[in-house]
Amino acid sequence: MKALCVTPDRSLVVRDVPAPRDPPPEHVVLRMEACAINPGDKFFLSAPPPRGARRGEHDVWGASGAGTVVAAGAGVPPEWVGRRVAVYRSLSPSDPALGTWSTLAQMHARCCALIPDGLDARDYSGSLVNVITAYAFAKQAQADGHRGALITAGTSATGVALVGIARSFGLATVAIVRGEAGRQKLSGLGADDVIAQSDASFDTDVQVAIERRAATAVFDGVGGALLTRLVPRLAHASTVHSYGHLGGRDVPLQIPTALLMTKALTLRSFSNIASPTVREPQSLDAALRHIGDLLALPHCKTPLGRTYTFEQIDEAMAAIGNGEGKPLLLPERSLTA
Repeated sequence: MKALCVTPDRSLVVRDVPAPRDPPPEHVVLRMEACAINPGDKFFLSAPPPRGARRGEHDVWGASGAGTVVAAGAGVPPEWVGRRVAVYRSLSPSDPALGTWSTLAQMHARCCALIPDGLDARDYSGSLVNVITAYAFAKQAQADGHRGALITAGTSATGVALVGIARSFGLATVAIVRGEAGRQKLSGLGADDVIAQSDASFDTDVQVAIERRAATAVFDGVGGALLTRLVPRLAHASTVHSYGHLGGRDVPLQIPTALLMTKALTLRSFSNIASPTVREPQSLDAALRHIGDLLALPHCKTPLGRTYTFEQIDEAMAAIGNGEGKPLLLPERSLTA
């Protein structure tokens, strides 16, 4: 079968690789229908692989996608065969794993969430990475006793997912967007308060909303200048969970020491992989079952862009971040598949 594989110089090439047939215990083989390309796919190609990271069989690339289970190993419910699933291969890395950018993929069952019947698999071909991140954060915020969340990258795929998932957890949400279009989008999706950075009254409005919603759990995907601006407006005993840097990798966060002390702020990094939800197998099993139900929420759909074949991978990678949604690889349309 055909697959997109990563080379030693971190480029991608189409290769013939052996198709998986009989998955090992707790693994599944999937016929991939669609694979949305996430920004992380491009980022990790540009960086040296982490020490000790599993490469996967035949160096097939791709962590996200949606497809149909065609074979299930021992320990996987047999009724999974024939079901469509959304996948995020990084949830449970394993040596037998075969990346999603292939006609057939193989991975641990704990990388999969069943898609409810009647939904289009393409709409969830890049969702699980965002949904599990939002879910793990909401679980953490709830466990830490927070009653509301401040979302700095409100219209990002993960921010949108968190608006819906937080509501299902009983957490109030204050979402920050750039302008009116973002406000209308998130207001329509049920965010409790949506504050636009373009508003002249932004500083006052965001502080009032934070206090009104007790939004002391900060889910920050922007950092830099925006977070620096927000710190004086945060509520006492807020915890900032940093998971991204859309405001620029090298833009510093500046916090007066006195403000850090008087507000009793806590600063943490956040990673879905390092969260208790994902790190503990039983918690991950429960989360994936719950997420299977939550996928029906409109917040969990993948924002899709243009479609590409394997041969068009360079063009597809160049389209990441162009504002048109996530580029979508269609394995069955590859000219050489």
